[in-house]
Amino acid sequence: MLTIPAIDLLNGQAVRLHKGSYEEVTVYDKSPLNQARKFQEAGFHHIHVVDLNGAKEGSFINLPHIRQIIDELGISVQTGGGIRTFNDVKMLLEAGLSKVICSSMAIKNEEDWLKSLAEFPDKMILGMDLKDGKIAYSGWLETAEESVQSFLNRMIDHGLQEVLCTDISKDGTLSGPNFDLYNDLQKQFPNIRLIASGGVSSLEDLNRLDQANIDAVVVGKAYYEGRITLEQMNQFNS
Repeated sequence: MLTIPAIDLLNGQAVRLHKGSYEEVTVYDKSPLNQARKFQEAGFHHIHVVDLNGAKEGSFINLPHIRQIIDELGISVQTGGGIRTFNDVKMLLEAGLSKVICSSMAIKNEEDWLKSLAEFPDKMILGMDLKDGKIAYSGWLETAEESVQSFLNRMIDHGLQEVLCTDISKDGTLSGPNFDLYNDLQKQFPNIRLIASGGVSSLEDLNRLDQANIDAVVVGKAYYEGRITLEQMNQFNS
């Protein structure tokens, strides 16, 4: 299992939101580059960056900070937040991002999402945020009517290879991941690369995900709050 350290960017700073609320913001580092350097020096070669301004406003004002991380540190970055169109995807990949995560776009602009999947199949990640068992989008304010199973089967038919799944009720809570959810998804869709996200609180959580053969996990708040060290996270990447 690959552990992927996370940086959430808001107004050029590394922050965390509680359950996605922009009203509950904790600033962890005023320099995203400094934070990314800590990850690199600990042995990580791939990180997860969310553009919170992009997610809220649809403009990539944090992209210069992401490009600085890529250019100065030479590590690979997957990013999500505010990606609305095929042109957005193309622009981010041309800017040096290794992978692009799309969530609302896959629901609200399926035409461009499928075009992106067809054009860049190994660089597209479906960001599947679940709220009460339904796919949530538009800042988690709306939910799709189509079932998770139906939607994923359709996307797999179009070449989907990788899914980053977040249980919204767990995000930023340090209450432990939704193990049942990830186990069920893995059994139903064994050929998808599954990235777990949300709720990781301890080394034990990482061990359980690893033993369940989950492909990767994004770790954010547990590291920033001192629950897990970078050395503990990195031991899964050897």
